[in-house]
Amino acid sequence: MSDIAATRIDTELDRQLDTLVELGYPALAGLTEQAFRAAGEALRQPLEHSVLGTPSARPEGATFVIVVNRSLVPVTARVPLLSLGDRSGTLSPHLADVETFAAQVEIPPAPVYAVVGVERGDEFLDARPSEAAAVIAERGRTMLTIEEGIGFLHACPEALEKNRCFHTGASRNSDKRVPALWIADRAPHLGWCWENNHHTWLGVASCSGRVGPGQETSITS
Repeated sequence: MSDIAATRIDTELDRQLDTLVELGYPALAGLTEQAFRAAGEALRQPLEHSVLGTPSARPEGATFVIVVNRSLVPVTARVPLLSLGDRSGTLSPHLADVETFAAQVEIPPAPVYAVVGVERGDEFLDARPSEAAAVIAERGRTMLTIEEGIGFLHACPEALEKNRCFHTGASRNSDKRVPALWIADRAPHLGWCWENNHHTWLGVASCSGRVGPGQETSITS
């Protein structure tokens, strides 16, 4: 990797870590800011070996997104940190058991990790999550977890747009509910839809891989 490309990864990593620090994640995770940043710094080299192209975070997707491990910060503490204008994120009262939704994918065992090759999944607008899941799996990709979807919105708040919202189907309970992030009362909102229902304004977000300290993967998108 060229020095220029490595510098761009450093810049984007620093930007995302700064955002998480400003939101208060170190304290929520029970870490000092120094320890939190050190955990993020450990991702620099793995990302240099894993990221293709110029790092960016845009509404349609992100080259990589930094995520705080679910074991450190519960979903209920993350949702209010989302914002749209002057409105904070809300949790559906029908998803009061959100902490029982567990990751259906392997998560790096580190305080902070990265999800790479993120796509908001606009092509799956109006598709049933169960059908989209099959297509995503055929491509060697996985859906995002709730916390990864929230991390995507921290990295790129503009990714939550009217009629361009998304499911986070890699977090599931024992029933057929699929968590999703959308806009309600002009605020970011975490709710759910049935896996066999479809909505014109909900896609299915996915990624090409996950990276932790000492790990590397590659992305093709």
